[in-house]
Amino acid sequence: MAFEVTDGEQDGQGGQSGHGEWAVLHVSGEMDLVTSPVLRQRVHDAVADGRRSLVLDLSGVVFCDSSGVGVLVATRRLMRSCRGRLRLILPADGHAGGGPAEGAHVSRVLAALGVRRLFDVHPDVPSAVAPESDDEADPLSA
Repeated sequence: MAFEVTDGEQDGQGGQSGHGEWAVLHVSGEMDLVTSPVLRQRVHDAVADGRRSLVLDLSGVVFCDSSGVGVLVATRRLMRSCRGRLRLILPADGHAGGGPAEGAHVSRVLAALGVRRLFDVHPDVPSAVAPESDDEADPLSA
């Protein structure tokens, strides 16, 4: 499966307009030593464009190694340094068909490494871009 990082311009959502202040990057394929720099660059490009609210939709990721985790942790650090917000889309471990859902691998890897709790995780894009209530805990403060 080819690695791909797209935003609203490629998926027919007209750029960032459909998500308000949130830049949404849809990631699919395998996040490894070869492909992770692509995601890192797209994150840096979004921040350079002035985006301070970023959603990484990892629901299409089927594999993630330590370099992929490194990019996620570095993205968290970058967003904190610019007083931004980061949210991840990670599906549940299974889906209606009974087998593992795409993207569930990333959730398991982050949990096994003990870093999943550092991220603001959502099941889908609409819940990630929804306005937050004042009493929500901010995992970026950990």
